[in-house]
Amino acid sequence: MKRLLILLALGISALGAGTINIAVAANVSYAIEDLKQEFNKTHPDTKVRVTLGSSGKLTAQIKHGAPYDLFMSANMKYPQALYKEKIAITEPKVYSLGSLALISSKKRDFSKGINLLLDKEISKIAIANPKTAPYGIAAVQALRNVKIEDAVKSKFVYGESISQTLSYALSAADIGIIAKSSLYSKKMSKYKENINWIAVDTKLYTPIKQGIVMLKKDAEVKAFYDFILSADAKKIFKNYGYSVQ
Repeated sequence: MKRLLILLALGISALGAGTINIAVAANVSYAIEDLKQEFNKTHPDTKVRVTLGSSGKLTAQIKHGAPYDLFMSANMKYPQALYKEKIAITEPKVYSLGSLALISSKKRDFSKGINLLLDKEISKIAIANPKTAPYGIAAVQALRNVKIEDAVKSKFVYGESISQTLSYALSAADIGIIAKSSLYSKKMSKYKENINWIAVDTKLYTPIKQGIVMLKKDAEVKAFYDFILSADAKKIFKNYGYSVQ
């Protein structure tokens, strides 16, 4: 009964044969369809159901019994916690390295770099909630390293995931600190580098190692897990602005 209630709460029906259910960090939302399509070229009978969210919230769901088969996190912390608690059945492995970017719907003087956030005309800065989103942690780290966090934190508008942060950056805020991967979505092509966005210097924050773990022992789950760590998947991640090891 408890499992059924969790399924209903998450909008997930009971899974039948040939279906795997994966929890995916929001920053991967831009690449996940291409990844699924590539996987289905060799596994056409496997349906991949995706639930997107912040890594912290997805981890909380998993700990409370959510029926995910595999977890693609935005960092290594959450998968490591699940492995330590023996919820994950595989040791976490890095599948990509994420990075940050600044974006604004308006033309900005990005020659100032991240110090642009100090401008008086910028009153709202979209940032992922560092309590639940690894990209939020990295953003705060970058601001601390250039010693402007205290000066700008009153401007923060928090998104609960990096995808929500992007939405806020382009609507409710003047600028935002987002996942660089989102810029490679087709719908983002109208925003131009050095006019609407720039990459944040990667020396300002710890590389965002994104980790994957299996939560269920199953041949189809293992096949998708192996695919995400394969050369074919790495090509797709690179196309979306990630670095790969």
